[in-house]
Amino acid sequence: MPHLLYVEASPRKDRSASIAAAHAFLETWRGRHPEGSVDTLDVWNTQLPDFDGEALAGKYAALAGEPLSLAQDEAWSAIRALAERFRRADLLLFAVPMWNYTIPYRLKHLFDLVSQKDLLFTFDERGQNGLLKAKAVVINARGVQIGDDFPADIYDHQSTYMATWLRMVGVTDVHQILVEKGLMGPDLDAAARAQGRAEAEALANRL
Repeated sequence: MPHLLYVEASPRKDRSASIAAAHAFLETWRGRHPEGSVDTLDVWNTQLPDFDGEALAGKYAALAGEPLSLAQDEAWSAIRALAERFRRADLLLFAVPMWNYTIPYRLKHLFDLVSQKDLLFTFDERGQNGLLKAKAVVINARGVQIGDDFPADIYDHQSTYMATWLRMVGVTDVHQILVEKGLMGPDLDAAARAQGRAEAEALANRL
């Protein structure tokens, strides 16, 4: 029975272009996999603990092979629970708006919490080894199109960051959809959203 983790990174909700395409993907995916399950992780409505104090001390205790104190273990319980949601998934779906050429800080906060040794990756003399075996779909939304003044191969820290993070945790089968020009007028916005939804539905029919 396939299990999908949907990570929603936009606070705009029903006005969000990335969420609209992600919902189109989900609707089609559910139709193809009626036996499947979906876990939604909304980074704006999920309690994300700070990574300092006992949580940070617990990280370095574990790296040193030392037992965690009760306070450290308690701080890590929420981090382990968040990471387990990624570990359970067969498919990861992300709705990601571009903020200042990169990803929203709440999504970065989530990644900083769960990207821990022996949770989503490990490392040895061969290097870093991701532990996830899932596939991933990333819906990237941008208000404008990155143009000549800001070439995408240099300034796109949205889709490239997502690809890098996914590779770090072991996910190499990654599909990215781009929805852009949402701030360039209602006609371009509507056309971009329609194309994004169509691409998401087509992709869901293949996964």
